[in-house]
Amino acid sequence: MNGFKSTTRRGFLRASGAAGALAATAGAAAAQSSIMEILQSSERGNWDDQFDAAGTRVSRVANTRVPILSQETAFHVEGAIGDYQRIVAAGGWPRVNATKALKVGVQDNSVRELRRRLIVSGDLPRNAGDSATFDTFLDGALKRFQARHGMTADGVVGNYTLAALNVSAPVRLGQLETNLVRLRSMSGYLGDRYVMVNIPAASIEAVENDRVALRHKAIVGKTDRQTPILSSRIHEVILNPYWTAPKSIIRKDIIPLMRQDPTYLTRNKIRLFDGQGNEVPPEAVNWSTEEAVELRFRQDPGLINAMSSTKINFHNPHAVYMHDTPQQSLFGKFMRFESSGCVRVHNIQELTLWLLESTPGWDRRQLEQVVESGVNTEIPIEVQVPVYFVYISAWASEDRLVHFRDDIYNRDGVDALQLSSTAL
Repeated sequence: MNGFKSTTRRGFLRASGAAGALAATAGAAAAQSSIMEILQSSERGNWDDQFDAAGTRVSRVANTRVPILSQETAFHVEGAIGDYQRIVAAGGWPRVNATKALKVGVQDNSVRELRRRLIVSGDLPRNAGDSATFDTFLDGALKRFQARHGMTADGVVGNYTLAALNVSAPVRLGQLETNLVRLRSMSGYLGDRYVMVNIPAASIEAVENDRVALRHKAIVGKTDRQTPILSSRIHEVILNPYWTAPKSIIRKDIIPLMRQDPTYLTRNKIRLFDGQGNEVPPEAVNWSTEEAVELRFRQDPGLINAMSSTKINFHNPHAVYMHDTPQQSLFGKFMRFESSGCVRVHNIQELTLWLLESTPGWDRRQLEQVVESGVNTEIPIEVQVPVYFVYISAWASEDRLVHFRDDIYNRDGVDALQLSSTAL
């Protein structure tokens, strides 16, 4: 996904944002002078100058137990905004004009640009030099940059990484300011225990006593079937659930599939029922029309069930929920926007056990036995757990670490932040 390919002129213009206009106004010499001011500034002394090419800085990017939805995170964002205001005032960072993939061993003038770019953003120490050779120190810095942008830290400047590097400092500053408003609105008391789904990060935090107890990768909605922002309370876990297809999936997915393959429903153990609860054989339906939308499509429990082993329920007007999936390979992808609005959870058993801690009779052994049995089992949660679906595309943590994510649903108001539409 990070492999290099040519980017359209429109994509580059969108990725560069306000930085291009700023550079054109200030002139190349002034821009270079401003960059050097940043590199030599004593105010950057708190930034981590200790560099380890082996990658310890990469592991530190996610090594925090501070919840994203917290006053502490909002405080760190306020500090990051101050840092980025100074960067913008000094002229921002240089554009990386790569025409090929950059990685260890490559010699090119664009490597110098990359080096300067990462120094200004604090990913590379200011004493890292100006070599045109891509060395292991630059590799470690780039991996750190990729990690805090939610990318696979492979140390290669491919198309997506290049687009992220060339989002201008003014645009990133605006992204931080936009998200600070969101964080402040959610930084009050959210519960002693709660679950947070961060949509643009495609990730989940289970928080207990103001500290992150668990983190999970998630798969959230596609751009045309977006996961909604909501607040609710998790009241039920269902093991070996039945899956009932929503009308949108029946219309957009299942009917076209049945027109191509009349055995699709039978192979996937999906049965049809009319309004009176009577089972309807698939061959009795006219699939050249949309009459099937009026039927109920229910998939039996099992390994191929769309929710696999588990469904996590909470009341909401969008009819969405959290669930397991038989497509575990999707969690290995960088861009995890694959669902029809519901949220798929990686390692869902761990989250389920955490949710059931206050519900008597449920431990890991009991849970595994019920899942193995294949019997549909509904478990009311003794103490309901608040759940929040939020849209936080930028935040900051300890050590001046600033995190950015693709504005996948284009809610931040700047096209250059929707990298997936220009770079992939």
